[in-house]
Amino acid sequence: MRNGFLAAFGYAPEAVASAPGRVNLLGEHTDYNEGFVLPIALAQQTTVSLGHAVGDEFTLRSEGFARPLRFRLDRLPDEPFGRYVFGCVREVARRGHSIPPLDMHVSSELPMGVGLSSSAALEVATLRALRRFLDVAIDDVEIAQMAQRAEIEYAGVRCGIMDQMASSLADTSHALFLDARTLETRLWSLPAGTAVIVIDSGAPRTLLSSKFNERRSECEEACARLGVASLRDVRRVAVVESLPDPWRRRARHVVNENERVVRAVAGADGARLGRLMNESHASLRDDYEVSIPELDRLVSLLQEHPAVHGAKLTGAGFGGACVAICAADRIADVAAEVLGDYRRLGGRGRLLAPPELLA
Repeated sequence: MRNGFLAAFGYAPEAVASAPGRVNLLGEHTDYNEGFVLPIALAQQTTVSLGHAVGDEFTLRSEGFARPLRFRLDRLPDEPFGRYVFGCVREVARRGHSIPPLDMHVSSELPMGVGLSSSAALEVATLRALRRFLDVAIDDVEIAQMAQRAEIEYAGVRCGIMDQMASSLADTSHALFLDARTLETRLWSLPAGTAVIVIDSGAPRTLLSSKFNERRSECEEACARLGVASLRDVRRVAVVESLPDPWRRRARHVVNENERVVRAVAGADGARLGRLMNESHASLRDDYEVSIPELDRLVSLLQEHPAVHGAKLTGAGFGGACVAICAADRIADVAAEVLGDYRRLGGRGRLLAPPELLA
C-alpha cells in the first residue's frame, strides 16, 4: 500500500500494483503435466510498491518481516522470500530492460503457506509494478510466464503455470478454465446458487518443495515408461494400469483429474461439481498421496454438511487449506458449523474466504 511504502522509505512510491491469490476448484497437479485446471481468484490481494533507490542496492521491505532485505542483481539472495522478487526483476532485465536499483515494499492480505498461491500473487504483483514503473508492453499471459520462470529458476520450485495464470488473468466472479499446454483460457461461471468457501486446516505445509518436486519427477518417469511426452497425452486411464507403483497411482490421478475438469466445464450444476470435487480429494489422498489427516478430517466435515455439495484440499497439499462449493445462502452456517466441529475435534482451523464473513 502507498502508506506502507511511505512509512518504510520516507517518500511516495512511483509505481504500485496488486495481484490476487487463488483457490483451485479442480485440476490439482495437472498443470505441470500440460493438463486442465479450474482456479478462481480470491478477493485478497498482494500489493507491491516501488521507487528509485538512492544507493546501488535493491531494498525489499515487507509487513511480514521486521528487517529489510538488500540485494544486487548479480547474486541470488539467501532468503527464500527475496528470491521470488529477485527472479521477477531478473526476468524483466532478461527482456533487455534496464532496471535501476529500487526500493520495494510488499503488503499482503494473503496468508502464506496455506495453498492460496501467495507466491504467485507476489510474483505477478511485482511484475505488474515493474511494468508500470518502466512503462513497457508486457501482456498478462507473458506476466504469468515470467512469474513461473522466476519461481522455477530462482525459488527452486518446479511449479506449473496455473497459479501465475490465475493470479494474472482470473477474477473473483468466474473460474478460469485453463489449458496448461496451449494457455488457452475461458471464464466459467459457478453453478447458479452456489458459492466458494475456503478454510485453513491449521496444519502447516511440510516438506512442500521437496515433495512437490518429487511428484513432478514421478510424473516424468511415468511418461518415460509409457513413451509419451506428457500425461496430457494419455486419454484412457486403463493405459496407466500397466505401470508399477508409485507411477501407476500418480499417473492415474493426473489422467482422472484432467477428465474431472473437462466434465465440470461441460455443464456441471452444483451437485455434479461437488461430486467431482469429492472424487478429486479422494484421488489426491489415495493416488497422489499429498493429503494429511487434518485435511482429510476437515474435508470430511465439509462433505457431511447438508449445505455443501463437495469439498477437497486445495493447492499442492501436505497441509494448508480446503475448498468447498456450497449453497450460497447457507455459507455463513457452513463456516460456523464446520469450524465448530473441527475445533471440537482438536483442529485449529480458520475461515479464509469469503472475506465478507471474516471477523
